[in-house]
Amino acid sequence: MLNAIWADFTTNIWLYLSMPLTSGIVGYATNVIAIKMMFYPLEFFGIKPFLGWQGVVPRKCNKMAKIACDTIVPKLVSQEEVFARLDPERIAKEMEKPVTALVESITEQVMSEFEPTLWETLPLRVRDKIIARVQDDAPEVVAKVMQDVKDNLDGLFDLKAMVINTLARDKNLINRIFLETGKEEFKFIGKSGFYFGFAFGFLQMVGWLFFKADWLLPMFGLAVGYATNWIALRMIFRPQQEKKFGPVKIQGLFHKRQKEVSHDYAKMIAEEIVTPSHIIEGVLLGENADKMFDMVAKNVKRAVDEQAGILRPFVAFTIGTRRYAQMKEMAARKLVEDLPGAVEYANSYAKEAMDIKSTLSSRLQALPPDEFEEMLRPAFREDEWMLIAVGAA
Repeated sequence: MLNAIWADFTTNIWLYLSMPLTSGIVGYATNVIAIKMMFYPLEFFGIKPFLGWQGVVPRKCNKMAKIACDTIVPKLVSQEEVFARLDPERIAKEMEKPVTALVESITEQVMSEFEPTLWETLPLRVRDKIIARVQDDAPEVVAKVMQDVKDNLDGLFDLKAMVINTLARDKNLINRIFLETGKEEFKFIGKSGFYFGFAFGFLQMVGWLFFKADWLLPMFGLAVGYATNWIALRMIFRPQQEKKFGPVKIQGLFHKRQKEVSHDYAKMIAEEIVTPSHIIEGVLLGENADKMFDMVAKNVKRAVDEQAGILRPFVAFTIGTRRYAQMKEMAARKLVEDLPGAVEYANSYAKEAMDIKSTLSSRLQALPPDEFEEMLRPAFREDEWMLIAVGAA
């Protein structure tokens, strides 16, 4: 019998040797396809509702955004902590140049809108003096607005909502969060598919030598597709803590890279999500935008009244009390609309002061394994059975 088996092997040697190689290629391909299916395409491709596919993460972007956010806010950083690090006076100083130009533009627009004849007939020297007086007070207004925001933070801003909205509206960004966080793990899944597939293919070859049943090859194909994905996932996350077996140390790949992952994750969050511009946008244009406008309006109206000084009754009489109030309202609205652009000038200081990158990095490194795992595991957990089933099929 053994002679017959050996004769069969030598006669069909290339066929038998192709089994481990083919199995390894299939293992690699199914794992890579499974990863791609997690993230792509960003939008549904095919005929809705069932004949087609959309990446698991972009399809469930709202849920994924909330999961990603739960890792950050308020567990690792709070909005109170972020704003406490910002000095209103320093913010105003950083924004002085763009705000000065902004005030000149707003003053021109408001006066041209409400009192064009008077404004045009005023000597240029007088107009410049009026604008200069308003500009002198502009940094103080900005500083008071910033201080008011800090004092009334809970009613004006929701850091968690801002992070979720930023992620949910950009499917490519939330993909990158998981892809960057688990870049080494995803590479490992592909490579391990080949190695495990090759090993299964070798067993398949031996099995076929001794037992040529029609169902054997499909069964091994199913086993390769299923097992390579399942084993790779286990090796990524288990064991959470390092374990020693004699001289050999074993730990889940993701947990072994906790320091490196924490650094990369914190960098992305600090540079693309919890940024000064996103925070200001969240304050000015978020759910509490009306409250924010009222706060800005209060400070702007006060500044306009102070600049009008003893002439305020005359100005109100000239253009009417109602129109005077509307003029102040327009000035406040213009400032709210254009302030985000001016905030860009304070970005460098704000990033340095908030220090989100260092804060997140150090706190992520200190997370216990089960909490740290939740940064990446949800991307696999969603419809994991489907991805493994695709590999098996």
